[in-house]
Amino acid sequence: MSEQVMSDQRIPMTREGYDILKGEISQLEAQLIEITKRVATAREMGDLSENAEYHAAREDQGMQQAKIDLVRHKLAHAMIIDPNQLPKGVVVFGSKVKVMDMEYKEEETFELVGPGEDDPDKNKILTTSPIGQGLVGKKKGDVAEIAVPSGILKFKILEIS
Repeated sequence: MSEQVMSDQRIPMTREGYDILKGEISQLEAQLIEITKRVATAREMGDLSENAEYHAAREDQGMQQAKIDLVRHKLAHAMIIDPNQLPKGVVVFGSKVKVMDMEYKEEETFELVGPGEDDPDKNKILTTSPIGQGLVGKKKGDVAEIAVPSGILKFKILEIS
């Protein structure tokens, strides 16, 4: 698990994002019950030292528990934010930011969201992501230079809403 997620910092999210994570916990716990049944069934098959189904089910059980623990941590450290109460004119959590990619001269819009609401296909990115962190605090007209694994991205802030 990443250091960022497992720290004691508050994790900003909207009420909607919080509710999505609460629903995810229920789903993950229901899946854990099914995995636990698989473990019990595999255990009944005899010699555990050579029981591949048992070992696979135990591994799935551990991974599922880790997912549950991660989501519970996010919920425990959640800080519910009302985007309507945030400052205007500066990129903050909840902002929609229209930028110009300085290299490709293409416009793109990002929405900075919290855990549970991120969807890269819809350009909903985590505030804690490299691009999110690079945009936070910027104003219209500023240029954000963001280090990513492939190099440096340069975005000119065109609009903040």
